[in-house]
Amino acid sequence: MLDQLDPVRIEGTEDTAYVNLGDTEADGGQAHRGVRLLPYFDAYVVGCHPRDQLFPGRAAVRAAPGGGAGTYPVMLVDGAVAGVWHQRTSGRRALVTVEPFARLAPAQRRELTERVSRVSQIAGATIVKVAIGRVTVAPHR
Repeated sequence: MLDQLDPVRIEGTEDTAYVNLGDTEADGGQAHRGVRLLPYFDAYVVGCHPRDQLFPGRAAVRAAPGGGAGTYPVMLVDGAVAGVWHQRTSGRRALVTVEPFARLAPAQRRELTERVSRVSQIAGATIVKVAIGRVTVAPHR
């Protein structure tokens, strides 16, 4: 099986990781930019290593309690966990609470609103409200 893998270096570490043979370019070398909302147990979050690069600072404690990634839906900003979120729906209404770990720039707030609208639309909601504040639900176990 190792003959089907390429070793790669992880920027900022001395670690070696492995990817599928020939899959050494990440989207043409472009960094992931912008705001994204990922659901519970998303493969990007659960499978990430080294964790400290995806979960910097407060994110490690709040979004991956006990080192268990995926127990909260997360907000990514520029490819790193920058908050947690929760959606509550009732009929066609959705309330999405987002707890950012740092202040969001105006452009990031606008993009967050767009992402929340899209996620809520997928869930069938037509009336969507975004709240910035503490997510009070417990992590999914």
